[in-house]
Amino acid sequence: MTEDWRNGGFGLYLHWPFCAAKCPYCDFNSHVAGEIDQSQWERAYLSEIDRLGRETQGRTLHTIFFGGGTPSLMNPDLVAAIIERIRATWPMVNDPEITLEANPTSIESGRFRAFFEAGVNRVSMGMQALNDDDLRRLGRMHSADEGRRAFDIARNTFDRVSFDLIYARQHQSTDQWRAELTEALSMAADHLSLYQLTIEPGTVFGARHDMGKLPGLPIDDNAADMYLMTQEICDQGGLPAYEVSNHARLGSESRHNLIYWRYGDYLGIGPGAHGRLTLNGHRHATDTPKSPALWLEQVAKRGTGEGARERLSDSEQAIEYLLFAMRLTEGLDVNRYATLAGAELAPPSIAYLRDIGMITLEEGRIRATEQGRPVLNAIIRELMP
Repeated sequence: MTEDWRNGGFGLYLHWPFCAAKCPYCDFNSHVAGEIDQSQWERAYLSEIDRLGRETQGRTLHTIFFGGGTPSLMNPDLVAAIIERIRATWPMVNDPEITLEANPTSIESGRFRAFFEAGVNRVSMGMQALNDDDLRRLGRMHSADEGRRAFDIARNTFDRVSFDLIYARQHQSTDQWRAELTEALSMAADHLSLYQLTIEPGTVFGARHDMGKLPGLPIDDNAADMYLMTQEICDQGGLPAYEVSNHARLGSESRHNLIYWRYGDYLGIGPGAHGRLTLNGHRHATDTPKSPALWLEQVAKRGTGEGARERLSDSEQAIEYLLFAMRLTEGLDVNRYATLAGAELAPPSIAYLRDIGMITLEEGRIRATEQGRPVLNAIIRELMP
């Protein structure tokens, strides 16, 4: 159990907290700033890499993920310096996945070649919609045509390209979503992240919704139809779901995100970044201040961007593994769960869910069925001790 993280792997997440504008649906830790001293950020990031490297000497790193915010607004030289320091700090697998999130504006797509030369080998693009009206409603700064052009540039630059779309948007019909998803598949992407629009508290959309000023959202039945249609179309297009919201051609799954879902260890660097880190046989949850200024100050004055580490109990680890693993099509390893929890999942709950067709139990793995995946939260509640 002391080395359980090896079942999932070891990755590094680096958070760039800045965006050119804040999208009205977004509840991520992102900020708009007029001026950014990227040399100051470089010093802080490299300091954190050095600190965490001293704690995890000898580990082999599998993935790096630049998330945000909008990491494609980083100077390519900054990205190159970070990757260089990471490579000097940890041994890496022969073919590490190094992902950078990007928005498809012309200013950002113009940097793609420089990011590739810096060491990035996978780009995840925040496309979100393929028509201009919906892009405006979502607060996006690019047009649909600009998004398509940026994707073509990315596809001709990087071996692996993914992009995100949001569905169940305002005034969107199932026929419109079918046409949009069909176009997305025709663009020869090897990975799609397809998210149902959720109205989060604390966002602009959340405030509008509370005031009754967000018309045209689909009713639950229509949103469920869109989810089922998504599975069908992506299966037929050769990008089956390997996770609730993520679809990929075989071998093109996001290796970094699989570390999360397979409950590996990952380092979280930057404002608002979370991590899971096993040291001396104990897994810890790590977090950082969300404020960019506070995080920079803490790194400079205290030599660490982290807050207090929380040592996770056996039961907390087992619950986290249950929550993450059941999102995956490959499902949950019952023996691994029992090792973490010190007890097996309740046989009556498993039998009940099997009897009603919500899960399968084969070769030591519990998987949600096609009928079960739309009600995954209910399945997890039934399995949870």
